[in-house]
Amino acid sequence: MRQFLATTLMAAITFGPLVNANAAPVGPPAKPVAGTPATPIQHLVVIFQENISFDHYFGTYPNATNPQGEPPFTALPNTPSVNGIQGTLSIANPNLNPGNGAGATNPFRLDRSQAATADQDHDYTPEQLAFDSGLMDLFPANTGTAGPPPSAPPQQVLTTGLTMGYYDGNTVTALWNYAQYFAMSDNSYDTNFGPSTDGALNLISGQLNGVTQNQNGTGAIIADGNGGYTLISDADPIGDLCSTSSGEVLQMGGQNIGDLLNTAGLSWGFFEGGFDLTITNPNGTTGCNRSHTSTITGTNKKDYIPHHQPFQYYVATQNLQHTRPTSVQTIGQQGDAGNHQYDSHDFFDAVTAGNFPAVSFLKAPGYQDEHAGYSDPLDAQTWIVDTINFLSQTTYWASTAVVIAYDDSDGWYDHQLGQIINTSQTSADGLTGAGLCGTVAPQLAGISAPHAQGRCGYGPRLPLLVVSPYARQNFVDHSMTDQSSIIRFVEDNWLAGQRIGNGSFDTIANSIASLFQFVQPNTCARYVLLNDSTGEVTGTGCASR
Repeated sequence: MRQFLATTLMAAITFGPLVNANAAPVGPPAKPVAGTPATPIQHLVVIFQENISFDHYFGTYPNATNPQGEPPFTALPNTPSVNGIQGTLSIANPNLNPGNGAGATNPFRLDRSQAATADQDHDYTPEQLAFDSGLMDLFPANTGTAGPPPSAPPQQVLTTGLTMGYYDGNTVTALWNYAQYFAMSDNSYDTNFGPSTDGALNLISGQLNGVTQNQNGTGAIIADGNGGYTLISDADPIGDLCSTSSGEVLQMGGQNIGDLLNTAGLSWGFFEGGFDLTITNPNGTTGCNRSHTSTITGTNKKDYIPHHQPFQYYVATQNLQHTRPTSVQTIGQQGDAGNHQYDSHDFFDAVTAGNFPAVSFLKAPGYQDEHAGYSDPLDAQTWIVDTINFLSQTTYWASTAVVIAYDDSDGWYDHQLGQIINTSQTSADGLTGAGLCGTVAPQLAGISAPHAQGRCGYGPRLPLLVVSPYARQNFVDHSMTDQSSIIRFVEDNWLAGQRIGNGSFDTIANSIASLFQFVQPNTCARYVLLNDSTGEVTGTGCASR
């Protein structure tokens, strides 16, 4: 079996708050966007969360345990299955491998009361080592971190085997319900191995090569084989008022999707909690130190996390001083003082005022962003549900699509190896041997020039959902996508297929379009409202198109 999986891997490398369901819509009629979208989607909202593997949330979908006292989940009739961990993988998992030591274990369910967990190791090299040439059998040894949660059962939560833990529809209830009424993918991947900054940059540029400046260390970069450097780990953006004063900081060259949207005259914005430094939080914190304490994790976390804000790494799209927008009506517009970089509250303010950008990226404040160690599934559920409930009750809903996506896997176990579309041979690689992610020279499919070292990918499998009147209903998409597939959709919908290119994975990525059905049989713009605490359905309806 080991030889078979290793051979299969090499072949892949070679070939490539509760809302009233009857509430009246808010906001004036939608204004036309500058460009003409190719689909009925005039507004794309990307809720970009932190650190979840597919199996960690959806490994047993659509079957929930339904213990007493937890929000119940019962799948709708004819719910499709997913490529999960039910069956043999749940009872005879490769991670029982003795090489995992005391952490050797089968996957196990984390109870809703265990929503607060330790952060796992999710850097470039440990993730590759956990994959073990495609055997997917060394997660506890390489990415596992022992609890919290401090309470067993099972006893494995107290070992590195915690990385094998998963939630079901009794904890991530809202996401399972969105999957029921809309569309999800079970074959979507981190563009490359590595942590948050890597995923954030891939979301907007499909590119980690092209570091132009680097200060205070070199741990986050590696030589690209062409005289330059590739990002492989977390580092703050140079010059951001809230960036670390002593840790590694860097800047990127090249283009991102914001540059293309600006050229086309389209409105867009990245909206991150805590970006507005003029606000004082209820706990008295202000400026770069604005924070919240989660009632779930008990951790006080800053709202704004610089290395989660990808547009700050590029000169053309940065707002290093966190300058406030000229007005609520100019948010997202070219020439606005905020230069497309805003606080999350600015998004809700703008939409309510009738100014809904064509493309919006939303980043929750730290305690709600889902990153284990300081955030959790329940705090994140509140953020996601409140956002989608809000949008569902606007007059824009009929032309809106919400994508729920993630920046990396946090090192949580996932059993599925994706296709390795770009190899790498550096001291940081270890997928197929010491210093190796495949043995052939890096070469991005369809690109004639050699590609950059340090970009081993695709990486771990991640959740991806689309919530929209045009999303396929109770649908699981099996086509292969990655983080850059989201900007591929933006390019196809608003930019006539223009690509960032120059090594961006957008050139070869599949679009997320297969999660939509744009030919509709009626005029119903369906929506679902959920309880932001339990994730349960509180109302469904049909808005006019």
